[in-house]
Amino acid sequence: MVDQLSRVFAALADPTRRDMVARLTEADHTVGDLAAPYDVSLQAVSKHLKVLEDAGLVTRTRQAQRRPVHLEAEVLDLMTKWIERHRRRAEERFAALDGVLAQMQDDEQPHPTQQEGTAS
Repeated sequence: MVDQLSRVFAALADPTRRDMVARLTEADHTVGDLAAPYDVSLQAVSKHLKVLEDAGLVTRTRQAQRRPVHLEAEVLDLMTKWIERHRRRAEERFAALDGVLAQMQDDEQPHPTQQEGTAS
C-alpha cells in the first residue's frame, strides 16, 4: 500500500495538477472552471481531479446544481512538515560542515609566533 505522502507527491508531479492546486488555493472551482485555461477535454481534467482526490488533496461537494472542487489544505501541511524536517537535517549537516571547513582554514593560517620567528 502506498502511503498518503507518496500519493500527494506523485499527484503533484504533474504540472497541470500543480497549477490546479495553485488555483484552488484562491477559491473553489467547478470542473468547467478548472478546465478553462487548458487545451484538454473535460474528461482529461476529471482524470487529473481524480488523481488529486485519491491523494486527498481535493474533495468535491454538491451545492445545488454545482459540484465545486475544494482544496484540502491540511494535506499540504503533511508535505510541509516532511519537507521542513528534512530541510532542518540538511541545514544541520551543512552547519557542521561549515564548522569543519572553518577549523581547517584556521589550522592552515600561519600563527603570529611562526611569522615572527621566520622574519630576519
